[in-house]
Amino acid sequence: MKVLIAEDDILIREGLVDIFEDEGYQIAEAANGREALDLYHNEKPDFICLDIMMPEINGYDVCREIRKVDSDIPVIFLSAKSQEEDKLQGFELGADDYITKPFGIKEVIARVRAVTRRCLKSTSTTQRTFSMADLTINPKGLSCTREEHVIELGLRDIKILEHLYKHANEAVSRQQLFQSCWEMEFTGNTRSIDQKISQLRKLVELDPQSPQIIQTAHGVGYIYKA
Repeated sequence: MKVLIAEDDILIREGLVDIFEDEGYQIAEAANGREALDLYHNEKPDFICLDIMMPEINGYDVCREIRKVDSDIPVIFLSAKSQEEDKLQGFELGADDYITKPFGIKEVIARVRAVTRRCLKSTSTTQRTFSMADLTINPKGLSCTREEHVIELGLRDIKILEHLYKHANEAVSRQQLFQSCWEMEFTGNTRSIDQKISQLRKLVELDPQSPQIIQTAHGVGYIYKA
């Protein structure tokens, strides 16, 4: 899933890129409204994060132009303009959400996951639920359940669990996992993979120190034993 991030402040844009990449998204980034429109047409993103006060074309006008040809793509405004009339203008233009600056990482992740769930539920592709041990994983809901307890997951969390499930009882190498779930060429650095697995175990394992779902395949990577 690809997100277009349009933000002229390079520090904020880089921070957003880090958040989205860590969640498992592909990124197209723009520093002004003109670039945002060009990337929208060329990259075909699944949803868009728009700053409002950008050079050349502001975020409101970018959204207005996109809505002329696409009424469905989700749009999130990110802006320091926090007055009620600013938010109302954004929603009247068809925004799905409006996040005011400064914002926290957890807030952005929660709102992005909510938009992603709407994207996934509206797609025609079927992503069936599947079970791993006592977990039931719901890809379209970005969640899993254990005895009626719902655990929220990110897009990359789902990708990792799905990959291990499809290769049940096979040792999956870190390289294979990275190329499948990060969708990038593996450079040999395993730290980001191991950190992500550690975080995911804390979410889905009853005892992360003695994992039953994402087990270590020593000398290789990880394995799910069905």
